[in-house]
Amino acid sequence: MSGLRGIKPLTKPPSLHVTVQESLRGYIEDNQLKAGDALPPESFFAQQLGVSRNSVREAIKALESVGVLETRRGIGVFVKEFSFQPLLDNLAYGLGDALRDVEELRDLRRVLETGLIHKTVEMIGEEDLAALRQVTERMRQRAERNESFAEEDEQFHRLLFRCQNNRMLTGLIEVFWRAFYKASNFANLANSDPLSTWRDHHEIVEAVAARDVERARERLDKHYEGILEVIANNKRSTNG
Repeated sequence: MSGLRGIKPLTKPPSLHVTVQESLRGYIEDNQLKAGDALPPESFFAQQLGVSRNSVREAIKALESVGVLETRRGIGVFVKEFSFQPLLDNLAYGLGDALRDVEELRDLRRVLETGLIHKTVEMIGEEDLAALRQVTERMRQRAERNESFAEEDEQFHRLLFRCQNNRMLTGLIEVFWRAFYKASNFANLANSDPLSTWRDHHEIVEAVAARDVERARERLDKHYEGILEVIANNKRSTNG
């Protein structure tokens, strides 16, 4: 019977505790439960779903691991306040060190930060500007000693957007930061021109302080180009 497509292979059905997880998620959504709301006991779900309490317990543990639920010993199971922490804890370890991963993560961070820097320019106060200048001064001192300053670099980017008081933005920046460093091993890469990297950060701060959105965006963009150059130089050194 030419011209007919072959039958699709059978797929393995999801395990029982995965199915129970989805049922629990559906219960939370259907009842519009919020952070801090209690769930019924395991026996309720076991009876409603026709499964063992052990299956319900496994599903609850799985949802705890991704930050959906929390168990309070001796009290019960509750909906947990949303947090990026489970993603932070797992994403970086799930990425390899392939160049494609590094490029994609670098691009995500660049788009996120350059796209939102205008709000920082509008909102930032003198306290945060002073904190940024303190961090960049530590960068300069370490750069002059030809030392890396990954910790200060991370602190700089957190401070740059702190004034926006956007928890999701803060979480995403941290996700991309950790994953990028894991994928690129950037914290341990040799920087042939640390003073240039310090200067990038210094000029970003001064552009923000001058309330110059375009200049701040331009300096951020240049900074991300510099990051990829550092990675490329280290790859050439390794391969050479």
